[in-house]
Amino acid sequence: MSDPHGRLLVYPDASAHPTSIRAKAAIFADPKSRTLLQQLDRVAPADAPVLIVGETGTGKELVARHLHSQSGRKGAFVAVNCGALSQSLAEAELFGHQAGSFTGANETRAGWFEAANGGTLFLDEIGDLPLPLQVKLLRVLQEREVVRVGSRKAIPLDVRLVAATNVNLPEAVTAGRFRLDLYYRLNVATFELPPLRDRHGDIMPLAEHFLSKYSEKLHVRPPVLGLDTRRALLSYAWPGNIRELENVIHFALLTADGDIRPEHLRFAAAPQTAALAPALSPIENIAAQLDKLFASTPTELYQSLEELIVRRAFSYCSQNQVQTARLLGISRNVLRTLLKRLGLISHDAAADEYPELRLVPASAETGRAVS
Repeated sequence: MSDPHGRLLVYPDASAHPTSIRAKAAIFADPKSRTLLQQLDRVAPADAPVLIVGETGTGKELVARHLHSQSGRKGAFVAVNCGALSQSLAEAELFGHQAGSFTGANETRAGWFEAANGGTLFLDEIGDLPLPLQVKLLRVLQEREVVRVGSRKAIPLDVRLVAATNVNLPEAVTAGRFRLDLYYRLNVATFELPPLRDRHGDIMPLAEHFLSKYSEKLHVRPPVLGLDTRRALLSYAWPGNIRELENVIHFALLTADGDIRPEHLRFAAAPQTAALAPALSPIENIAAQLDKLFASTPTELYQSLEELIVRRAFSYCSQNQVQTARLLGISRNVLRTLLKRLGLISHDAAADEYPELRLVPASAETGRAVS
């Protein structure tokens, strides 16, 4: 649907999942949303993996379904919640299994990858996938074939993978919870869904949609949202995003004795306290933490912070000096001096010429590099 109120995406058979935290509808009316939709439509026909990042309730699965609908693929759209997979059976659920391959495997079954053959497989909460399964998932993506548990026969696949997460995958990589090679494989086309509080232009069209939807179900005339009610909806922070907005409108419709007024809106917190200033930028967050550090009268603070920044940047860039220098906005020579001082690279000429090939192993006792 394309109109002045924005394009509407609706979850199919939403009534079958009344308690789900997923967003049941998304509207692309806000300028940020319209730009995002244009980018999604350009990427949809490709076979490249897509990574969707956003808070819970922002509509990540709806976006994945839209990508599938616009892709031209004839196969099914299959959605899997990685956080809900049983660790003991996750491999069999994803990749299938042969009869007798483990206790309880009484018959041969295809996995979710085979079910999505010719279509799209949506892996939600992929950041929760256990590390051993991440290795197997990477192999399936590279080889474009799957081997069922208990079998040696590879089954060719034509599956477009769309993954989603509400966690910071680069941070998960640094913490050792997510494989860097899998992250690179998934991070071909990444789309970040802004939270509802950052796309005000979508709030009222969504509210009107849910008002119409539940008015029809309750067989009542859609009530009017007065100016004060609209102000309250627009000033609230919406920590639960689209799903919370749907619940607020539904509850208001059930309790209002006519038109919906601000007192009918059941927010998680009072609107006047929940209205947020724009979210702090990473630099502003760091500044706030620095104030706390200053108050604790630390010693050698500058050296500690410099070391922290260099070490984290070097790790984030997988020990690549060129990328690290570019990330920090310093020259490679300055970076080498810092890396040598911290013992992260050696001092010999060969290491200077080919630093990526001569990283010095860390001492087991000190955790610092040995020169």
